[in-house]
Amino acid sequence: MKHYFTLLLVITLFTACKNDKTTEDNTPTENLVKNEAFSTMLNDFYEEGLKLNPLSATSAGDNRYNNSLPNTLTDAFSKKEKAYYSDFKAKAESYSNSQLNAKQQLSRDILIWDCDINLERFDFNENYTPINQMWTKQLTVGTLASGASSQPFNTVEDYDNWLQRVDQYLEWVASAETKMKAGIDNKHVLPKALIAKVVPQLKTIAETKLEDHLFYTPIKNLPDSFSDQDKTRLTTAYANMVSNKVIPAYTSLYNFMKDDYMAAGRTTSGIDDTPNGKAYYEHQIKLYTTTTMTADQIHNLGLSEVKRILAEMEKIKTQVGYKGDIISFFDFVRNNKDLTPYNTPKQIIDNFNAIHETMKPQIAKLFDVKPKTAFEVRQTEKFREASASAEYNPGSLDGTRPGIFYTPIPDATKYNVFSDEALFLHEAIPGHHYQISLQQEDTELPKFRKTLWYSAYGEGWALYCESLGKELGLYTDPYQYFGMLGMEMHRAIRLVVDTGMHTKGWTREQAIKYSLDHEAESEASIISEIERYMANPGQALSYKIGQLKIMELRAKAEKALGDRFDIAQFHNQVLEPGCVPLALLETKIDQWIEASK
Repeated sequence: MKHYFTLLLVITLFTACKNDKTTEDNTPTENLVKNEAFSTMLNDFYEEGLKLNPLSATSAGDNRYNNSLPNTLTDAFSKKEKAYYSDFKAKAESYSNSQLNAKQQLSRDILIWDCDINLERFDFNENYTPINQMWTKQLTVGTLASGASSQPFNTVEDYDNWLQRVDQYLEWVASAETKMKAGIDNKHVLPKALIAKVVPQLKTIAETKLEDHLFYTPIKNLPDSFSDQDKTRLTTAYANMVSNKVIPAYTSLYNFMKDDYMAAGRTTSGIDDTPNGKAYYEHQIKLYTTTTMTADQIHNLGLSEVKRILAEMEKIKTQVGYKGDIISFFDFVRNNKDLTPYNTPKQIIDNFNAIHETMKPQIAKLFDVKPKTAFEVRQTEKFREASASAEYNPGSLDGTRPGIFYTPIPDATKYNVFSDEALFLHEAIPGHHYQISLQQEDTELPKFRKTLWYSAYGEGWALYCESLGKELGLYTDPYQYFGMLGMEMHRAIRLVVDTGMHTKGWTREQAIKYSLDHEAESEASIISEIERYMANPGQALSYKIGQLKIMELRAKAEKALGDRFDIAQFHNQVLEPGCVPLALLETKIDQWIEASK
């Protein structure tokens, strides 16, 4: 779900919104007919983007490019990508307000921001670190290889498409090794702690026997409708692909990363210890928060939020009758046997589904518009489970593939349930599943906006949804409410430790200790989280920044509208435009408040 969109000039946003009502000749923009040439340009932007990023097409359920996977690490690809963003930015800027209706003006501005942030990205050397333990292509492709994700394995053509795509992917793997060697020469490498997490991931793919190999999984699920001839051919082809292509490629990468790359790995934690790292982190803040906030402002906000939430946690500690201090209470919650009641992954999945059932009678009061896309809860695949967090994978644009809430369960007997209600509200319903599915199902949005992602909006919405638990009939157990506070604390801590590591010289160990001292997550989970922030600087900032803005807007609307305030209508207003920068969202809600008076 990573997209390169941000707010580059907040002033531009407000100016654009003010100008939406009339054109240069004072014609109300809502009275303008849709400019078809502009709509065609938007569609071209989307279609050309799919050719550059065919994994995005596959994820959206568009199967036209399922056999394609360009090597994004080559100079030729970078040149093509730069030309794409430069050309479409110029095309978008060639249209004025007088030529577009209000909705098209918004789409134009968003497209320009998209192009700007992507062009800015080329100022940095992201390709020197193409692989990490959390976010990068080898994990995406591994998920596709399992046959349980968006890459279809229903027809003979599907199976042949994957063979072609894997060949191209292995070119990327070879280039990744080359880029990381160049990164060593340029002192732009991963921290050793992250390398240590990637190495076992690669080892699994390099050393697993054919019959149990992840990339061989589709052969175990060959459709009965295939002819015997096709089954034999594909079985032979996949065995060759795994044994003679995938395993040798991963063996080479594994040996390089565990030896030469590990030796060259950084002992520091922050991105500011890489060439041009300070400027890169500023770029990441803009990308992920859609604001012009500084690292210091965010760090201080985090400290303030941690203090506030800690006071609320003290109340729960008192309510349950615990006599020790808050840090020992964290340990008590972590190790409370009553909060680890399960023996199998199925029991954990069933509990999430039961949470959904509990919510259903109340959810209609808060949301009168619901998505059509189906929804499922699944356990995270074993090959990536050890380093994974709970996450949501969107359904396909046509609704044929459900939205999926993945939860890692490395050991069901140690799985602590204290935050499961808040987790479901965030990752599933009404969090990511409602927001993303409604955006994808909106027939009035141009295609490129259906899959648009601003992390501050999307993650901010999901974190806001955690606060709706009591209104949805949840949090009757004080430990589940404490779990909600814990998840909010987790996001507040992120503001402190992410900026701490990337701008203030904090070590991985300092960040881990700060987290352990302020939240009840397990040490293993906290370590995984801190290393996540090291792998993708700035992303963790988006949640709290977005949540606070949405909560602020709700409070403003409740105060201004009084008895006229309708929570379902407020949610409609927040969700209706799909992902937008926070300044645009604020302007939209302000206009709705005035109209509702």
